Amino acid sequence: QVQLVESGGGLVQPGGSLRLSCAASESMHRIGAVVWYRQAPGKERELVAGITSGGSTNYADSVKGRFTASRDNTKNTVYLQMNSLKPEDTAVYYCAASMGRDYVHDKAVMYDYWGQGTQVTVSS
Repeated sequence: QVQLVESGGGLVQPGGSLRLSCAASESMHRIGAVVWYRQAPGKERELVAGITSGGSTNYADSVKGRFTASRDNTKNTVYLQMNSLKPEDTAVYYCAASMGRDYVHDKAVMYDYWGQGTQVTVSS
């Protein structure tokens, strides 16, 4: 059993930045792909970013150029740096990890563990 604990959400003005953290109870070298989903009220869940154990990243078109995913194996943590935030980025953000797969894919069933979610609100 792996626990993922998310932090870093909050309220920020448009154009601002936040960094989300996803801390794992397991060593990062045992964790394959880690992804970030977000979901806003009344909207479908959206895959926004993902990163493999080797550092390969993928981003949704809506966040490309603004969001950056990274991994720190020493701290057993994956980060999502969010810059130039827009009101439409407002959502609950969830990290999810796969233990047996090391590629980014938009299939929720491939991810074994999920974080509790953290609220990001972008508003003036």
